[in-house]
Amino acid sequence: MEIILKQDVPNLGHKDDIVTVRNGYGANYLIPQGFATMATPSAKKVLAENLKQRAHKEAKVRNDATELAAKIEGQQYKLATKVSSTGKIFGSVNNIQVAEVLAAAGFDIDRRNISFVGESHIKEVGIYDAVIKIYRDIKANFKVEVVGEE
Repeated sequence: MEIILKQDVPNLGHKDDIVTVRNGYGANYLIPQGFATMATPSAKKVLAENLKQRAHKEAKVRNDATELAAKIEGQQYKLATKVSSTGKIFGSVNNIQVAEVLAAAGFDIDRRNISFVGESHIKEVGIYDAVIKIYRDIKANFKVEVVGEE
């Protein structure tokens, strides 16, 4: 029996794979549980069209992410915060403040995708490396310069 998987099934295949299974396994378990559908000729055509459209959308999103990464890569952004006379920051600088600085520069980046290399919060004035995960495997490295407010 040929079936089309609706989701990943361990030891069988990934979503949208067409696999051959025994009749009982497909008819009594995979299809009733909603893990798969019958691989009829019309279902195969619909799957092929969906995969083609998804690939086109995926290419556009990946292209946009690559362009955004190229704009941010290697740049340095200045973040002003309150500091003591010894150069220690009152509190700390985290990814929320960095996201605000990037938003002011014209980049709409979710704060959860921003991380600092080697640390989670910045507690002193200086220049720090940061990474943005823009899309799956596309990342951009940049620097954050933390300075005292005047």
